[in-house]
Amino acid sequence: MDDACRMIGWDRYCPYPNPYPLRCIPSIQPSTQSSIQPSPMILRLIASLCAVSCLAADIPSAGLLVDLDAAKGVTLDAQGRVTAWSNQAGPDATRAFVGQPKGRTEPTSGLPSVVKEPRAALSFRQQELVCHDESAFDGLIRGSGCTWVAVIKVYPQRVGLKDVNSFFGNLRNGQKYEGLWGCLDDDNTVWWGGRNGLTFGRFDVNNPKLVGPKLEEGRFHFLAGRMGAGQIEVALEFFVNDLKPCATARFPINPKADASKLAIGQERDAIQHPGKESFDGEIARFLLWDRPLSDAELKAVFEKVK
Repeated sequence: MDDACRMIGWDRYCPYPNPYPLRCIPSIQPSTQSSIQPSPMILRLIASLCAVSCLAADIPSAGLLVDLDAAKGVTLDAQGRVTAWSNQAGPDATRAFVGQPKGRTEPTSGLPSVVKEPRAALSFRQQELVCHDESAFDGLIRGSGCTWVAVIKVYPQRVGLKDVNSFFGNLRNGQKYEGLWGCLDDDNTVWWGGRNGLTFGRFDVNNPKLVGPKLEEGRFHFLAGRMGAGQIEVALEFFVNDLKPCATARFPINPKADASKLAIGQERDAIQHPGKESFDGEIARFLLWDRPLSDAELKAVFEKVK
């Protein structure tokens, strides 16, 4: 912690660790002969400003569309099932991720549950929560670029559609299913990709698949995907428990791509066969920006949420 911060009482008032050497009072050193002490009100104000600075450095706010934190904003029904997960960022239209009963014989069978230990998380067993805004996420694959981060734990996967066990996605329902998705093979090999809507097919140059390692069960993993900004072709990167990408690809930009609703625990709002393309596991945190984070920003997020 910065010496100047200690001098004014930062360590007594700030509830957050300070990983960066911030100067709360630049170049001001009290005289050893002075008896003047800052008032409690000033101390609280300075500590508050320092705390805000720390948090801003940890989680970049510019372009942040989604911040789902299992320790915040979770609404339960009388049986303890999750009916809504409140997004802590982004426009008002994207604030609610809610249970989707359409297509299910038992409407509440699609609701995840809460896990409190060893860290707060939502447990998905082929269930999903959906943000019903149709347009908020269109720009992610039209050239603005994006970054997503997920902290997840995997269970053994039940086979629905072979090797499609998605923990998030905003693929469009119909036509050529453009959008983003993060997924697991049936053996928990993790991967992610995008579809630009130029061709139809599981995987090709317009539908790249970035494959990572097989995820170990029983522990949380830090996953991140980054798409560069551009209007012709951009880079895709995949990070798994490390800030060195484990897979890369190129992605042609289609400015007319039309992605859809964002689903957590599934790759789209698949009301025709809900749960068949969902994953089994836990999500502790999910973040999404409508721009590519810098290496320094991604490192700060990694240190904060891993």
